[in-house]
Amino acid sequence: MSLSLGAITVDAAHAQQAATFWARALSYEFAAEPEAGEFVAVIGPKGEPAMMFIQVPEGKAVKNRMHLDLSADDREVEVARLVELGATVHSTHDEWGITWTTLLDPEGNEFCVSDSH
Repeated sequence: MSLSLGAITVDAAHAQQAATFWARALSYEFAAEPEAGEFVAVIGPKGEPAMMFIQVPEGKAVKNRMHLDLSADDREVEVARLVELGATVHSTHDEWGITWTTLLDPEGNEFCVSDSH
């Protein structure tokens, strides 16, 4: 028996809006519309793990226990682009020879963008 990653699932107040932000951020396409309509959205390249956004009634209450770490050839340019798409800069760090910026997506979920390493 073996396992593989099928999707990274994110709870959201507005599934379609969250998926739109991430589709633009990662240059992903929307998968075929599921029957759930506005309550579920799936994005990602074919043959790779998808990102699935599920609309839930409760809001985010605490720091994420898991988050995405993205790598960029030009971190500052990518951070500026993500802010234009709706992200918010939380903080920037330079530790262990790596510089990264922690951002919040429009739903308030933390994610990081680091210099390529």
